[in-house]
Amino acid sequence: MKIRAVPALAVLWGMLAGAACAAGSTLIYPEVVAGHVLQFPRDEGSHPAFRTEWWYITGWLEDEQGAPLGFQVTFFRSRPGVDEANPSRFAARQVLFAHAAISDPRVGRLLRDERAAREGFGLAGASQGDLAVAIDDWWLRRTGDQVYRTEVTGAQFTLQLELRATSPPLLQGQQGFSQKGPERRSASYYYSQPQLRVSGHLVVGAHRYRVRGSAWLDHEWSSSIMDEQARGWDWLGVNLERGGALMAFRMRTAGGAQHWAAATVSSAASNGSGDESAGNDDTGRAARSFSPGEVEWIPLRRWLSPRTGIEYPVEWLVRVGDRKLRVRPLMDDQENDASGSTGTVYWEGAVRLYDERERLLGRGYLELTGYGARVRL
Repeated sequence: MKIRAVPALAVLWGMLAGAACAAGSTLIYPEVVAGHVLQFPRDEGSHPAFRTEWWYITGWLEDEQGAPLGFQVTFFRSRPGVDEANPSRFAARQVLFAHAAISDPRVGRLLRDERAAREGFGLAGASQGDLAVAIDDWWLRRTGDQVYRTEVTGAQFTLQLELRATSPPLLQGQQGFSQKGPERRSASYYYSQPQLRVSGHLVVGAHRYRVRGSAWLDHEWSSSIMDEQARGWDWLGVNLERGGALMAFRMRTAGGAQHWAAATVSSAASNGSGDESAGNDDTGRAARSFSPGEVEWIPLRRWLSPRTGIEYPVEWLVRVGDRKLRVRPLMDDQENDASGSTGTVYWEGAVRLYDERERLLGRGYLELTGYGARVRL
């Protein structure tokens, strides 16, 4: 069975969300708490008791001619909390969504597709205890020690990739407790797997390309990420040229002001700088976390979508500690209209990172949400 009627499923999701609000939310979701120890590979799997969860893979590829390409494969899981006592197999206790996209400068716009389904019937699900999530013929799973595979077939492309980890997971925030606002209840469990080595195939139309490159896997789960003051967020994940990684984000208010921010910088090798603010996390990786006052996002250039009329700041100066970093997109038109599944329109695109002397520092992905309507999770 091919799941193609995404808009109908979006209507279902809207009905579920409305029913949850009308019910007065008697369901109590578990909270994210500091000090919880993440365990692998168990925590790579699903956490169905929590309200929201996502597995996010973004990266840079090149084909046989060396042409640069960006890609995104994302799976979302949501627990709507509606009529969970209903014994029917059709009850939507868990709802799954997926987005996939290719950024190709030769095309000049995003090639994208999406899926949505309720869990069950062997068509959609997210396993507990290990990473295995799927909607019909779209899937992402861990297939061996530090090896992941994914396959998606959309209307405009097919992506078949193997991704190999080169280091242990990077725990974001305080050992995986990532605060998203002034109140500690606005938080997620969050780890990343940067510097994934990627190989595989991309099919676009009649052309089949052998591709290789590097990628970044984010996995987060929570019951309350955004507080009422936040409208959306800006997020950056970059694989650094020397083997390290940079993650930075900020939550924005309706007026565009910074509501909260954080960043993590890790090195590929053990830290020998003598910097007392840097230390090893539980995975042995040398990493430093930055507080809200140490992170600043300054927009430099904006792009207006010809389809939605939404304006996105696609070029940035991001300050992390005493470093000022310049972010430039692979191409401007990387808007992803996912209103047929998650109900969001956002900008998600491949970017390059430069230092103040215009030296290339790395390649990664930038995500911009809430520039149209407020993000609702």
